Amino acid sequence: MNDLRWKPNVTVAAIIEKDGRFLLVEEQTAEGLKLNSPAGHLDPGESPAEGCARETLEETAHAFTPTALVGIYMARASVRGEGLTYMRFAFCGELGERERGRSLDHGIVRTLWMTPDEIRASHARHRSPLLLQCMEDYLRGARHPLGLIHVDPSLRG
Repeated sequence: MNDLRWKPNVTVAAIIEKDGRFLLVEEQTAEGLKLNSPAGHLDPGESPAEGCARETLEETAHAFTPTALVGIYMARASVRGEGLTYMRFAFCGELGERERGRSLDHGIVRTLWMTPDEIRASHARHRSPLLLQCMEDYLRGARHPLGLIHVDPSLRG
């Protein structure tokens, strides 16, 4: 029996819609330029909502305040030949103004606004197989209260 404990990679993503378009990032990956929601890994000591706000700021230079959980998703992906499982917490919320002078996170080439049809048509360029599912759930009205995720004080150390 394997003594290693299985640990999915926990990620957070912002589903940001304005005037029928969604805010995405175009990022350089080992597989070339890919599209994704502003997203990234949860850091130690932060709640999923806090991680989503941080990642959105880092990748788009915009403040973001999560107001609802769209859903929790899981997917498998091969990264450098290794099979990894990702668990994504996707949030919608309020996008703030762009911070002047703030650069985008390493690897992020640009931000762009795309319609749902443009996102569907660009499926081959999606970094995550969850990008489309999260957007479709948002469009269907999926919204869950932030309180659904309990963050125990022990998280803060």
